[in-house]
Parts: sequence; C-alpha cells; structure tokens
Amino acid sequence: MLKLAKKSMRAVLKAQGFALYNTKLPHVYSEDNLSTDHNHSFVDDPRFVAAYDRAKQANGGVDHMMRWRAHVAFWAARHAVNLKGDFVECGVSTGFLMSGIMQDLNWNSLGRDCYLFDTFQGLDARYTSDSEAKDGRLKRFSGLREDAVRENFAEFQNVHFVVGTVPETLDQVDINEVAYLSLDMNCTIPEIAAFKHFYPKLVPGGWIVLDDYAYSGYEEQHHAYNALAKEMGIEILCLPTGQGLVTKQG
Repeated sequence: MLKLAKKSMRAVLKAQGFALYNTKLPHVYSEDNLSTDHNHSFVDDPRFVAAYDRAKQANGGVDHMMRWRAHVAFWAARHAVNLKGDFVECGVSTGFLMSGIMQDLNWNSLGRDCYLFDTFQGLDARYTSDSEAKDGRLKRFSGLREDAVRENFAEFQNVHFVVGTVPETLDQVDINEVAYLSLDMNCTIPEIAAFKHFYPKLVPGGWIVLDDYAYSGYEEQHHAYNALAKEMGIEILCLPTGQGLVTKQG
C-alpha cells in the first residue's frame, strides 16, 4: 500500500513538473542544487575522499557540500597533469578546490608551477556589473584573509600568489603554457578577460573549468561565455553541477 501511494505521489508531482527524492537514501546524491539517483560511487573512492578532506581543510574543516563539483575539477586536473604547462586558478577564495587537486596529484612530487590570481579581499567593485552588485556579491565574498590562504598552501611547492584584480594582474607574471585553468571569480568582466588571456596559452588537450558557467543566478556569465565561445569557434560543455568544461583541440 505504501509503495503504491509513493508511486501515485511521484506521478502527481511529475505531472506538475516536480520530482521526489528521499535524500537520506544512500543511492541518492543531493548537494549543491543537484539531486540524482544516478551512480556516484566516486564519493566513496579513497583517493577522492582524501582529496576532498584536504579541500575542506582550507575552510577550517567546513564542508561546502559540493563533492560532484570537486570531482569534475579533480578529474580535469588528473588529465591536465599529463601535459606540459602550468596550473592556473583565477578566483581562489580559501583554496578549497586547488588544495584538493594538489592533494590528489601529490603535487610536491611533480615539480610543476601553480599560479593563484585573486584580490584575496573579495570582488573589485570597478569590475562588477550593476546586476552582480545588486545580487550582494560584493559583501558575500568579502572577509577573505590572504595570510590564511597562504598558510593553507604552505605545504605545497611552487605555488605563486598573484595578488590584485584581474584583468590588471594578468600581465604581471610570465606564463607561456597552461595545462589547467580554473575560472571562479564570480563576476563576468574579469572572467571573460582571463579566458581571452589564457586560452591562447592553453596547450592542446588542456582543460578549463568554468565554475559558475551554468550555476543558477549567474546567467550574465553564462550568456557572456556563450557569446565568446561563438566568437572564438569553440564549445563549452554544460554540466548539471553548474560548471562548464572546455578543452583545446590539437
């Protein structure tokens, strides 16, 4: 009787455009605005667990509850590490994702360079659109402490901090080849500028992870990236995590 009632409830909700999940069931993934009962066995993989735990360490142990998003970034970095070129992240925040990547790749054994671009003070109002400012992002991403972020990365070698506002800081360092690029600055103008700057430096087979490309509330970035992709003749893979993925053909 209970099974029949659940089936009927699901049918009624589906007809109205809703879906019903019991998020406490082990076979259901529900985090970061993404709910699915598709296979997500990666969350129990020891290598992923270790990397994600290290990512949480950057936040003082606080879990952002975004394991699938982290999984995508870790996966792209694993492929990029087999290529020549540097790792670059524009929009570092506390270092959550890049810390996990470095743990996952055993960074100190690689002899690679990583460049971290951020104001480490929040968004720069000069490069924030009216709609982005009204969204409360200037306040939401403030309060970051540069010294805490530096301390988080202290165990990793060849990590270079580029402090200041993108796009103004893009030419301050000599980066010739990029294997992995993460763009997560939460505002459109700096991200488009960084994409244009680094894409020519991306090696064939290299990866770009756009953290907010399809994320709810970031439609301005979505439209800007789509227009740029059309202009450049490239395609962005849209993911249900809210991310976008780009690779460079050989």
